[in-house]
Amino acid sequence: MGHRIDEIDKRILYYFAVDARNTATSDIAEEMGVTPATIRNRIDQLEERGILRGYLADIDYKSIGGYITYLFRCTAPIPKRTRLAQSALDVSGVVGVQELMSGSANLLVTVVGADTDDINHIAETIADLGLTIEDESVVQGEYYRPYDPFGPETVPKGPSLTDFMSLTGDAEVAEFTVSEGAEIAGKTIERAVADGQISREAHVVGVERDGDVLTPKGETTFQAGDVVSLLSTAPFEKDSLEAFGTPAE
Repeated sequence: MGHRIDEIDKRILYYFAVDARNTATSDIAEEMGVTPATIRNRIDQLEERGILRGYLADIDYKSIGGYITYLFRCTAPIPKRTRLAQSALDVSGVVGVQELMSGSANLLVTVVGADTDDINHIAETIADLGLTIEDESVVQGEYYRPYDPFGPETVPKGPSLTDFMSLTGDAEVAEFTVSEGAEIAGKTIERAVADGQISREAHVVGVERDGDVLTPKGETTFQAGDVVSLLSTAPFEKDSLEAFGTPAE
């Protein structure tokens, strides 16, 4: 059974997920109405319980000339899954292993290599451990965010993303549910574009409401709970869907 945590613990985990290096215990203490010593003690407890496991650097290896990052989807026999996951992590070039509760493709192994030969050598070593590599792909990018429910009420919540797809070229499609209280709720598509809440490169290609599929037009008004499909001819920017989420209080 997992450890129970309270609001103070949640807020610590939230801010450490945002930026562990620059998080000040005094700021968290002031927000939560406790002393900095209390926050430091809580951090120690979270570490002792294995909840706060470490402070990892976010390294973009592909920005280093010549290096590439691969993701191998592997299958390990279930009784040996944990042991093989730990063994894979010991292979030089492996930077991360995720263990999944499934029968097949139950280990995700992230590796970094200087060239294709390097990646192939790592793959052979992983296979020699007893893992079956089901699929592999180049990692183009990795993106992280803290767990919003652990954050303060002032943190805006993004829309509930239900599907995302990259198309030919730089085009992307996102499908999401408009949040309750979203800034865009009550606005027409035409007005949202004019206000800059939908970029000129994006097009609303679908709106589903109460089980009915609407044909989006300029005068179509967004409502909370709408499932919206948005096509962008350029990659979505970080805040592209902000207006569809819950605004900060």
